Amino acid sequence: MSIIAARIYRDGRLLTELDLAKPIPKLERKEDFVWIGLHDPDAATIKAIQDHFGLHPLAVEDALDPRHLPKMESYGETLFIVARTIHLEGTDGEARIAYGNTAIFLGRQFIITVRHGSIRGHAPIRKQLEATPWLLKHGPDYVLHALLDFIVEGYFEVIDLLDEQVLTMEDKALENFLDRAQTARLFTLRRDLFRLQRILGPMEDLAIRFVNIDLPQLDNDIDPYFRDLADHVRRVNYRVAGLRDTLTSVIETSGLLEQQRQGVITRQLAAWAAILAVPTAIAGIYGMNFAFMPELESRYGYFIVVGAMLTICTGLFIRFKRLGWL
Repeated sequence: MSIIAARIYRDGRLLTELDLAKPIPKLERKEDFVWIGLHDPDAATIKAIQDHFGLHPLAVEDALDPRHLPKMESYGETLFIVARTIHLEGTDGEARIAYGNTAIFLGRQFIITVRHGSIRGHAPIRKQLEATPWLLKHGPDYVLHALLDFIVEGYFEVIDLLDEQVLTMEDKALENFLDRAQTARLFTLRRDLFRLQRILGPMEDLAIRFVNIDLPQLDNDIDPYFRDLADHVRRVNYRVAGLRDTLTSVIETSGLLEQQRQGVITRQLAAWAAILAVPTAIAGIYGMNFAFMPELESRYGYFIVVGAMLTICTGLFIRFKRLGWL
């Protein structure tokens, strides 16, 4: 069990800390609300919270699934949201995109988060909102927006790091030929970006639904915040698509440069083969050991033949050099 924080707020200010090992007290005022943050909770903790706030069993089951895709469901007076988080694992050159999961239960007087896998805790958001009570006093729906916006900001951080890696790969592909490890890295990164797009699609739909659907758990004046959230997710999606296109172009460019290099080598080999074919052919004729060959009786026949070889080979070399084959 990992209880990050459990607090009651009134007018945007901390009223009291909660001990989830004890029964949760009822809120005295309508404007009071509870904010509970859990990280990989055990069954007993989630059961106590479920019983007190009347959480739907299906929503609780989904909240405990760390691989659930982004979604939003309304269960009576409770709104249930699942958002995926991302971070990088591994060394800088071999970092892979890893995924986490944050489930959120939202009611008029409570917000409960269940976090799996994410390395970015919600303490910075809690600290930021507690420092701005004029925002926190608006209630759990503003906390919901802050949490989702925090998750999307994590997308930008990962994309910024991957963007630098992709640009570095692009420069290397233009300057030198990529080796096997670098080529494998290109395909691995492109596959990771493809998987990320499969997450961003539902996340964008989730953000748009907050704007297009009237939900009793949300105030109408929060709509501009969720429109801004949808715009952020859309921008991430565009950047990921751009990175995939860049990686594809790097792979294609690397292939074209390799073909060009092979073409140059092929021309060089063909040119040298043509040059060496001349002395080989002439020497082959004289190596047939015929008795009657006119040149064999000539005093200067050997020098004439060798000179002819050198002249023809030199002429071919100059010709291929001008053509750019050598």
